[in-house]
Amino acid sequence: MVFRHSYLYSIFWPRLKRNRLALFGGAVVLALFLISLAAPLIAPYDPNAINAWKVLSPPSWQNWFGTDELGRDVLSRVLFGARISLKVGFVAVGIAVTIGTVIGLLSGYYSGAVDSVLMRLVDIMLCFPAFFLILAVITFLEPSIWYIMIVIGLTGWMGVARLVRAETLSIREMDYIMAARCIGCSNARIIFRHILPNAVSPVLVSATLGVAGAILTESALSFLGIGVQPPTPSWGNILTSGKDYIEFAWWLSLFPGLAILVTVLAYNLLGEGIRDALDPRVKR
Repeated sequence: MVFRHSYLYSIFWPRLKRNRLALFGGAVVLALFLISLAAPLIAPYDPNAINAWKVLSPPSWQNWFGTDELGRDVLSRVLFGARISLKVGFVAVGIAVTIGTVIGLLSGYYSGAVDSVLMRLVDIMLCFPAFFLILAVITFLEPSIWYIMIVIGLTGWMGVARLVRAETLSIREMDYIMAARCIGCSNARIIFRHILPNAVSPVLVSATLGVAGAILTESALSFLGIGVQPPTPSWGNILTSGKDYIEFAWWLSLFPGLAILVTVLAYNLLGEGIRDALDPRVKR
C-alpha cells in the first residue's frame, strides 16, 4: 500500500496552518464540539424549565439571551440545541459518506456495466431536489431526530460517490495497484486496503462541508415544524417560536440565527482550507 503519511506533516499541515480563515473555522468547530459536550454543565438553567414570571424577558444578567414565550432560558436552549444540531450533522454525514464512498469505490474500480448502473442511480437521485425529497419522506414518517438524520444521510451521498469514483479511476491505473493484482491480492483487499486510503482526501473535504449542509437542513425542517419536536431544543424550533414575536422579542430569532450562521460559516471555512491544503495545484 502506498499511503503518504509524510504528506500530512510536510505539506498538508504547514499549508493549513498558513490559512488563518481555516484555522479560525477549525477553532470554532472545536469550541462548538466542546460546548455541546459540556452543555449540561455550563447551561445556567434547565432548558425546559418554565417560568411564568419571566415570559419574553429581554436579555439581562440573569438571562443573557433572554427568555421565550414560556419563560425558558434561551441561552440554555441554544447550548442544548447545539448538541442536537451537531449530532444530526455528524450522523447524517457519516451515513452519506459511507454510502457514497462504497458506491464510488465499486463504480470506479470495476467500471463497465457496474459503473454504468451505479452512475445511473446517482443521476436518478440527483434528478430529485434533495430538500423536497426529504420533506416528502418525513411527511410519511413520525417526526423523529433519528428519521431526520437517516433521511438526510440517504439523500446526500451522490456528490461523495462521484468524487470517490473519479479518484478511484485514477488510482487503479497506478503501478502499485498493478503489482497488488500480480501477487494475487483480492479485489476487496485492493479496494479497501490500497485504493481507499489514497482516495480519502475528497471524502474528508466533502464530509466537512456536508456537516454544514446537514445542520442547515435540520434547522430548516425544525423551523417548518417537521424536524426535532418541542420541547427538545434545536436551533430551528427556537427560531420557529421566535417568528411570532419578532416585533418585540428580537432575541428569540437573533441568537439561534447567529448560532446557525457561525457554525455553518466555520465548517465551510475549515472545509475550504482543507481542500486548498490537499490540492497539489495550489501553491502557498
